[in-house]
Amino acid sequence: MTYWALNAVFLGVVAVVAVLAAVVVRRAHPDARRGLLGVFGLTAGLLLVLTALFDNVMIAIGLVGYDEGRISGAFIGIAPLEDFAYALAAAVLLPSLWLLLGARSRA
Repeated sequence: MTYWALNAVFLGVVAVVAVLAAVVVRRAHPDARRGLLGVFGLTAGLLLVLTALFDNVMIAIGLVGYDEGRISGAFIGIAPLEDFAYALAAAVLLPSLWLLLGARSRA
């Protein structure tokens, strides 16, 4: 299994939770979408920059390694592009869960 195939499983689950959160929050609070995309974008941007920084450091010092046959060959620095899917998933999943759990507790 390639790293992209593994990422697809996690990103699929994240997408379902994000859509569910968007539907629940929109029904509960019509004005809740205002500024929401900006917060998601800022969070994703920050996590992707930090991922690029720390993944490159960890790979450079030999802390982690990758099977060459399972990566796409696209890199940001020396970090494979596949590594950034986890940061993207966290940037979408955690706020989505926060919105879902918060919406449920207010209802």
